[in-house]
Amino acid sequence: MPRPLWTGAISFGLVTIPVKVVSATQDHSIHFRQVHLEDLGRVRTRKVCELDGEALSQDEIGKGYELSKEQTVPITDEELDRIPLPTAKAIEIVAFVDADSVDPIRISDSYYLAIDGKVAEKPYTLLRRALERSDKVAVAKFAWHNRERLGLLRVREGAIVLHSMRWPDEIRSPESLTPREVELDDDEIERAVQLTDSMALDSIAGFRDTYRDALEELLTAKSEGKELPEPAEGEEQEEGKVVDLMAALNASVEAAKESRGEGEEGEGEEGEATVHEMRPRKKTASTKTASSKKPTAGRKAAASGKATGQKAGAKKTTAAKKTAGAKRTARKRSAS
Repeated sequence: MPRPLWTGAISFGLVTIPVKVVSATQDHSIHFRQVHLEDLGRVRTRKVCELDGEALSQDEIGKGYELSKEQTVPITDEELDRIPLPTAKAIEIVAFVDADSVDPIRISDSYYLAIDGKVAEKPYTLLRRALERSDKVAVAKFAWHNRERLGLLRVREGAIVLHSMRWPDEIRSPESLTPREVELDDDEIERAVQLTDSMALDSIAGFRDTYRDALEELLTAKSEGKELPEPAEGEEQEEGKVVDLMAALNASVEAAKESRGEGEEGEGEEGEATVHEMRPRKKTASTKTASSKKPTAGRKAAASGKATGQKAGAKKTTAAKKTAGAKRTARKRSAS
């Protein structure tokens, strides 16, 4: 089990459930370090006081709240611990609501709640069964890092998941960002709905981070002294170009049908659906199988990949002709 980030208890009415909190997600991003270009030495950050310019050690650094540019109030951990916070060591369930009533924009990080000892097995199972049978999610309060937070509890594959949520006043209104109302034909709306239907999937499990795959191949090539992969070709978008919306929708629907192997009547063999960007079909990015350890970098467009395949095929054909010619020459010499 991953290292617990926090230990405490779930407070469910008068029921207490000892739990450990572990992260439900993993970061697979590739991280770079800042280095000195001359010798590739690591660049370190020194903590320096801006008043006297002295470098400080960790035991010389504390907390402070800046009231103004001229006044800062120092605060200690002991003073923060004195703040009355009933949720300091408990995830306190305060309500149960329908999952649809929670706007996803409020959800932040995700964590799994694991039992902390055998004594928690029965009450943990009780809460899980109650959530499953009621078909609701629990709203809770908890405090981490000297801050009270709002949380949401739900069940995923037999485990209780805690999602930290933002407070209502932390969500910005999109009012100033929405475009003005425009007139749309019913045909345009219906065609857009057809496009959504043609791109529908039962699951998003097959999506991959293709940029990370390409970056891994670039780093592998550099570390092994191999030729670097060629940059991927992309479509250049013309700025300010007026688009025929209906024509674009029709082309998108047809392209989506073709990618699924459907004919003009929408019939085709059943199989795994593929998803790609709706771009002109002459440049469709290739994908890499999930079983391969080394990624394929610099995803070339299909046209480029086809050209490469033709060159490779031409080389093989030439080699085959030379081999056949050599064999005929050898037979003639043997006969003579």
